[in-house]
Amino acid sequence: MGQSKALYAVGRVVCTPIFKALYRYKVINKNAIPDDGKGYLIACNHLSYSDPVLIGLSQKRSAFFMAKSELFKNKFFSWLIRSLGAFPVERGAGDGKAINTGEQLLKDGNLVTIFIEGGRSKTGELMRPRSGAALVALQTGIPIVPACITIVGNPKHTFAKRVIHFGSPMTVEDLGLSTGDRKELKYASEKIMSKIREFREQDLSEYKRS
Repeated sequence: MGQSKALYAVGRVVCTPIFKALYRYKVINKNAIPDDGKGYLIACNHLSYSDPVLIGLSQKRSAFFMAKSELFKNKFFSWLIRSLGAFPVERGAGDGKAINTGEQLLKDGNLVTIFIEGGRSKTGELMRPRSGAALVALQTGIPIVPACITIVGNPKHTFAKRVIHFGSPMTVEDLGLSTGDRKELKYASEKIMSKIREFREQDLSEYKRS
C-alpha cells in the first residue's frame, strides 16, 4: 500500500481543529488499541463520509481503510485517498483482492478499519453486520476492536456532535471462531455488533442531544 506518512501527518494536523470545530467530537477509550506494533482490525458502524477521518483522528497510529470502489474513479481523489491509506473494495461481490490487501496490512502490523455493515446507514440506525471482518480475523488471527460512531447532537444537523467509542480487542477465541463456517461467522459478526450497539446505547444515554 502506498500510504504517505508525511501526507497522513499533515492531514492530521490540518483536519484535527477543523473536525473539532465542526463535530465537537469526543473519543471514548482512545487507548483501547495497544501501541505495540501489532496489527488490529477496527470494526465500526458507518454513518457518513466523515467517519474514516474521525477514526483516523481518534488514534495515534495511522490507519488503513476499505473504501467503496466508486470513490476511486476520479484520478486525483483516488491518489489522495490511497495516499491517506484507503484501498478499494467491490461491495457485495466477495472482493478477494480487497480481503487479501487488508490481511497483508494486518500481518504487517497495521491498523485496518472495516465498516462492518458494508455501507452507510441512511437512517442513522445500526444495520445488519456483514461477515467480512470476522472472516479476516479468523484468517489472520488478528484481534478485532469494536468501534461505534454515535451522533449525539441533532441527527438532522450535518455537523451534529459525534462520540467515537472504542472497545477492548476481541480475539478469535473471544468471538468463537475456529472453522469459519457460515453459522460461526454470523455468530461472531453479531457478537461484534452487540458491542457496537452497547456503546451506542450507552453514549446516547450519557450525552444529551443538542
